[in-house]
Amino acid sequence: MPRYQISHRTSYEYSSPVIQSNHLLHLAPRVIESQKILRHNFMIEPAPAWQSDRIDYFGNPMTLISVEEEHSKLSVNSFCEIEVLEVPKPDFKASVPWETVAGSRQTLPADIAQYVCASPYAAATQQLFDFARDSFTDAAPLLEGARRLMERIHKEFRFDNTTTDVSTPVKQVLEQKSGVCQDFGHVMIAAMRSLGLPARYVSGYILTHPPEGQVKLEGTDASHAWVSVWDPQSGWVDFDPTNNLVNSPEHITIAYGRDFDDVSPISGVLLGGGQHTVGVAVTVKPL
Repeated sequence: MPRYQISHRTSYEYSSPVIQSNHLLHLAPRVIESQKILRHNFMIEPAPAWQSDRIDYFGNPMTLISVEEEHSKLSVNSFCEIEVLEVPKPDFKASVPWETVAGSRQTLPADIAQYVCASPYAAATQQLFDFARDSFTDAAPLLEGARRLMERIHKEFRFDNTTTDVSTPVKQVLEQKSGVCQDFGHVMIAAMRSLGLPARYVSGYILTHPPEGQVKLEGTDASHAWVSVWDPQSGWVDFDPTNNLVNSPEHITIAYGRDFDDVSPISGVLLGGGQHTVGVAVTVKPL
């Protein structure tokens, strides 16, 4: 069973002092059947005056912090060690016809049906419906259609971190066919939902491999995002359109949500601060 050590450091520098800041963190790994959390801890500077660990609406661990001393820098460091269990790939062609699930969405359990509904970054449109239908032909097995859709996004879209930002609409990503993992995930989710099929956003990390002959550098990894699709026989199945992978043991899950907005690693409000710069350094190390 693969075991990983993950370090995720986020640092902020402010142009003027922050009097008080309150933040919500989605950085603690989620407990799921396919991974075992061996340890997790935070190091936050300045130290919060108040900290509370809770579970959010979607079942993800979240941490609320309040930094009440004046500061011009904030550093949030998350460290964890996780063992990932290998999950077999499903029989794509043995899943039910996609119309069976799309036609019964009114009777789906609420915790699944919520992932059919539109969300801020993954709203269904006619354009996305047309895009999805090229993969979901009449009576196609649901998971086979999802695999085809994933492969098309991987093949037709270009990874480019200069063409989008966190607020780029999925419609624009579909038209320009470029973006980052977050964008590719939103396209696939919104396309699935346009057909009436449940799909959710997964945030986490993926093990990256340096070029042959080179050493893996500390802090050069990044957060990752992929998609989980629901099938009545197999349950939730993970599809990564960025890397064209299904149920990969090199993925580490942090949180589930309708889209990025539900599981942003760090969000919050500040009193003061002026302009700010942010730096992120992630390392995923196999043990």
